[in-house]
Amino acid sequence: MEETTTLFGLIRHAQTRWNREKRIQGQSDSQLTSDGKRQAAGWGQLLKPFGWDRILVSDTGRAQATAEHINTILKISLSTDRRLREQDWGQWAGKTISELKTDHGAELKVQEDAGWEFCPPGGEDRLQVWQRSHKALLEASTRWPGTKILVVTHEGVIKSLIYRLSERKFMAGEPAIIKKQHLHRLVHDDNELRVEELNVMRMT
Repeated sequence: MEETTTLFGLIRHAQTRWNREKRIQGQSDSQLTSDGKRQAAGWGQLLKPFGWDRILVSDTGRAQATAEHINTILKISLSTDRRLREQDWGQWAGKTISELKTDHGAELKVQEDAGWEFCPPGGEDRLQVWQRSHKALLEASTRWPGTKILVVTHEGVIKSLIYRLSERKFMAGEPAIIKKQHLHRLVHDDNELRVEELNVMRMT
């Protein structure tokens, strides 16, 4: 790897109470479960051999807590960037998936068919998530060039980054390319960000 190549490893935060309840968090928050705390500490052990230089983390409480548990093992510099927070789900935040399907089924279907323009009422669309998170990584590659940066963020952010770089339409019928609870690698070189490898390892 050339010195000027910056590597990003993307992972989602550990399990929270709302994850367990299948409740949409968006930019709201809930605490890590006991399983989530153990999960995050275990990730630190799995990630240590990669030789990370820094952790870059969303400013949500669940992402911060995950990063802190990981960093008890890695013991490296940690920086926060609010542009890495989850998609704003507006009025749908706090609702369970089943509640959405029951109470807002028609609107949910419209949004699911909107691709990159998917935008919960009062929230933001996926294109906005891509734009802010992409800018965050570009600036990080300029600030810390040639380093390995572990990014602790959210599923919506990870999908927006990878799907846009992979030229996907973000439609429900597209084959899945991202496995849950896996590390994914992006690289920045030659003035652009690109996908290097997906589903590198499972965060058990």
